[in-house]
Amino acid sequence: MSDLTLMLKAVERGDAGASEDLLPHVYEELRRLAAARMAHEAAGHTLQATALVHEAWLRLIGDGGKTTWQSRGHFFAAAATAMRRILVENARRKRRLKRGGGEAHVNVDDVDVAEPLPNDDILEIHEALLKLEQANPQQAKIVELKFFGGLTNEEVAESLGIAERTVYRQWVCAKARLFRAIRHRE
Repeated sequence: MSDLTLMLKAVERGDAGASEDLLPHVYEELRRLAAARMAHEAAGHTLQATALVHEAWLRLIGDGGKTTWQSRGHFFAAAATAMRRILVENARRKRRLKRGGGEAHVNVDDVDVAEPLPNDDILEIHEALLKLEQANPQQAKIVELKFFGGLTNEEVAESLGIAERTVYRQWVCAKARLFRAIRHRE
């Protein structure tokens, strides 16, 4: 069992200092995953990779050790899921604000400078991914881990307990299905 897995088990047991010991070991990896994910976001995106990591960390550890992780891969899979949820919530919040969010309407002629509006790509991908989850849960999980978590095929295979070649085949098929679903919506 690796040191990281032992630390995760200590967090599960409710060891008071375990989460503080764990953070330095996983922070850089979480930061790398978040930065990779944020690189795909539209220009003008207000959520930074560091904020995404911190929010994901709070969701992962903030439940007082009620979550159990079987391995390093399982922990990073949970982190990818948390990051996905945060990005989707952020995109939905922006969409609501973009559509008015209860604010008074402003005449466009009265506005001097226009800001670029965030695109809704993340929500389109999320909605297509929800449909994929119904059709093929394993493909959806692979997409989540690779797209939202930034994991490699090898890391996804370890996390899901399947062969790396299977991850590759499922990833190719899932990308095609998602592309068709998004294109069909347009």
